Amino acid sequence: MDGAHDMGGVAGFGPVVPEPNEPWFHAEWERRAFALTLAMARPGGWNIDMSRFARENRPPQDYLSKSYFEIWLAGLERLMAERELVTADEIAAARPLHPRKAVPVLTAADVTPMLRRGAPTARAASHPARFAIGDRVRTKDLHPPTHTRLPRYVRGHLGVIELVHGAHVFADSNASGAGEDPQWLYTVVFDGRELWGADGDASATVSVDAWEPYLERA
Repeated sequence: MDGAHDMGGVAGFGPVVPEPNEPWFHAEWERRAFALTLAMARPGGWNIDMSRFARENRPPQDYLSKSYFEIWLAGLERLMAERELVTADEIAAARPLHPRKAVPVLTAADVTPMLRRGAPTARAASHPARFAIGDRVRTKDLHPPTHTRLPRYVRGHLGVIELVHGAHVFADSNASGAGEDPQWLYTVVFDGRELWGADGDASATVSVDAWEPYLERA
């Protein structure tokens, strides 16, 4: 979707200033928000793409007023509320007020094996790859109302296939609950001038991972 979260190439936000030796978490509550989001996926039944969409699908003034992990927490509240795992009055009170549903629980002993196992997205391909390394392609000018992994600043631009990664879970379909719909995944490299015109750095290139439905032959 087109939203405030898609900041790549957008003017007006100032330069990116890295924080030297930045910690993974700046406060204990951020660590807990991250852990809760992972743990609740088991009883909630959502996947990583649904989780991303729950965070990005917010009005711009709401999204831009929150810190990174405040957005994670707001997305978690939405996911849990949609599945009736929490109610509005419980969120307001910050404590359980009603009988809990019988749901599978992620125990402390399960955490490390789950994280080590991860969630591989590689899948068997249902058809041959349409593109190969070196092919010139153009990204489609898509504006879907739901989740997509194609940044706005590369849409409609010419690039070259740099890598072929095989077939992977298609995030756009997975986020909407329509199934994994595996698609070929490519790394496409773009020239800075192609993306930003005469103001672009002629020596700069940007590589973006893009699924086959995002691309057409140039």
